[in-house]
Amino acid sequence: MTRPDREDQRVRRASLIKAGLHERMEIDRRSDALSLSILQALSARQRDRLMTAMGEVERLLQASMVSLAIEDPTSADARWCFNQYFAELNRRFEGGFDPGLSISADPQELTLPMGLLLLARLHGQPIGCGALKFHQRRPAELKRMRIAPAARGLGVGRRLLGELERTAREAGVVVLRLETNRTLSEAIALYKRQVMSKLRRSTPSPTPTIGLKKRLGRKRKVGECSNRPA
Repeated sequence: MTRPDREDQRVRRASLIKAGLHERMEIDRRSDALSLSILQALSARQRDRLMTAMGEVERLLQASMVSLAIEDPTSADARWCFNQYFAELNRRFEGGFDPGLSISADPQELTLPMGLLLLARLHGQPIGCGALKFHQRRPAELKRMRIAPAARGLGVGRRLLGELERTAREAGVVVLRLETNRTLSEAIALYKRQVMSKLRRSTPSPTPTIGLKKRLGRKRKVGECSNRPA
């Protein structure tokens, strides 16, 4: 049975009638009976292994459904990601976190041709972000890298970082660098797995930082063209 939505007449909501509800109950009953018959044939150890395997399959299926796309840094989803990012840093840093004291990543700096923002989504909801800032002939910067806690372990951070590296390389970036706080051990481990090395000197910051970099391509000769955004 369908009926118009009270708030939006363009939308129609579907619901089960009485016969449909009875049919769903019967399907659920049969499903439960089948699950019980499968589990009864297994030992306790085998059941644990099955549940672990099913959990892994579920997470892999979730990982396969994550999408990445360039996002307007002023959108509602982008603002939500930034607010979550700032809130987590504020919780984890010993002295809190003040965005106004950090290296800038304003919306105009994360919009082409000055930069870009990538958002990761699962089922249409934002679960992660990462950004690039271009600096003409100087190294490009990685900014605003964060994955929602519920989505960690799905490989989203690796995918985001890989896509940002690919985009930077295609834009002619030779060196990619970032500044991260020493307390963010998970992020640092990810960056090092991506073969980022420690900088000799890091950009001055009010928080204890570690600078990392990665060479994406060869140095260009004088007069050689680049396709990096102006």
